[in-house]
Amino acid sequence: MAGPIRWLVPGLLYGALLTMAASPAFAEEIPAFARRYGVSCALCHNPVPALTPFGDQFAANGNRMAPGEEPADTIGTGDDLLALSRNVPLAVRLDAYVQSYANGRAVTDFQTPYSLKVLSGGPISKSLSYYFYAFLFERGEVGGVEDAYLYVNDLGGKPVDVLVGQFQVSDPMFKRELRLSFEDYAVYRARLGEVPSDLTYDRGLLATADIGGVTLSGQVVNGNGRGAAGSDRHFDSDAGKTFALHATRDIVEGLRLGAFGYTGRTTSDAVHDVTRMLGADATVSHGPFELNVQYLHRTDSRPFYVADDSSASLDGGFAELLVRPGGSRWHGFALYNLIDADRPLLSVRLGGPALVSRYETLSGGVGYLLRRNVRVTGEMTYDISQEEARWTLGFVSAF
Repeated sequence: MAGPIRWLVPGLLYGALLTMAASPAFAEEIPAFARRYGVSCALCHNPVPALTPFGDQFAANGNRMAPGEEPADTIGTGDDLLALSRNVPLAVRLDAYVQSYANGRAVTDFQTPYSLKVLSGGPISKSLSYYFYAFLFERGEVGGVEDAYLYVNDLGGKPVDVLVGQFQVSDPMFKRELRLSFEDYAVYRARLGEVPSDLTYDRGLLATADIGGVTLSGQVVNGNGRGAAGSDRHFDSDAGKTFALHATRDIVEGLRLGAFGYTGRTTSDAVHDVTRMLGADATVSHGPFELNVQYLHRTDSRPFYVADDSSASLDGGFAELLVRPGGSRWHGFALYNLIDADRPLLSVRLGGPALVSRYETLSGGVGYLLRRNVRVTGEMTYDISQEEARWTLGFVSAF
């Protein structure tokens, strides 16, 4: 972009950030919150970890029952500027699976545990909250910190909410940490060539607003993920910043539509790549059924940071069907992923081929609540592009 156009998108997003109002936070609800208020996990989850409407609102309030609520169960310090909880709110999530693969021969893999993480969050004042979690164990090694941020509700008494820290860029659309399937929302992880930008974790600032029935979410992030700082102790690898904007509206009862835009520049060896994304998303719900649909188009100007390299693009998305009968401990889910790149430079799999041009999977499964905080799940995924089947049986627990 040249001239004034170069500054148009950042300027619009910066202006939006200054005027944004009430938004949902993106925390995963944890048993520490249920312990604090003496309520069932079912108040916020249906089933764990998916959120109920009340759970969404609880997160939007900064993990408290009502906006502006003072921190509960604090000690007396004699200092009006200090509210200290009697106990640090902690929770643990443990996931374990057994998987079987079939691609010419059958292989069974005990992934027990698959992940173990410690979570904490809660109010610091009547408007300030925090949330973080860290993997003590993730796929056989220390996973480190993923979500970690401060959340300001009604900044300065105005209808402005701000989240600063590390979070997922895709959260305003659909939250990966709250999905019911083992199979991921693959398009959010997709990258082209050697460009580090995707729609999972990044560091920066996020704010949203509900203006005239349209919810806006604006982001300013580094654009290169959650990797370690360089030798210069800088987390951002270049001078540029990445900007994203999401708008969504409830059209009628049971129908929500959204639109997404993303633009950013990354640099390696003095060669610049410009990443742009456009997308649309929708949710259709009726009774126990919910259909979530995501579409994204991405382009990268120099995906391998070679000066004379040609641009590359991908089109992809997913369709997810959830079935959660009221009053039942059973639930069902199905997920279809499709990503198609214009040449073999698509990186999306965890532990799969490094560079492919297509990723297509179809998953389906059922789950059952043994307890409000223990869910067993069975899932079958067929990788259409690799002609491989995968069966997953396991549990998700939090305590």
